[in-house]
Amino acid sequence: MTPAILALNLSLSFAALSALCLSLNRHHAETFGSKPGMRRVMLLRVLGWAGIGLCLIVAGEAEGWDFGPVQWIGAVSGAGIGLVLLLSYRPRLVALAGTVALGLAMVGGVLLRFA
Repeated sequence: MTPAILALNLSLSFAALSALCLSLNRHHAETFGSKPGMRRVMLLRVLGWAGIGLCLIVAGEAEGWDFGPVQWIGAVSGAGIGLVLLLSYRPRLVALAGTVALGLAMVGGVLLRFA
């Protein structure tokens, strides 16, 4: 298991789960103070599911398809636990944390590509 791939999967999973979380009326209202429009809901859902799928592809290609899905499930579970804790104690930080996680995933992906 490569720690860099695990960190990339964790950050990408957190960003994707944050997008899925913010597509729900309750969590969007807790974070932004208003309910989302239908276009925003659809955009967040598409981005969230695309991120989850991309995370599976990254894990499978980097770690092999025998261990990659196992790492993917662990990364999604770990990111989900972190997101639930953040929603419980600091719901207004979910959007910022998801954006930071997406930025880290993009930087990590570029660095791994050129390493």
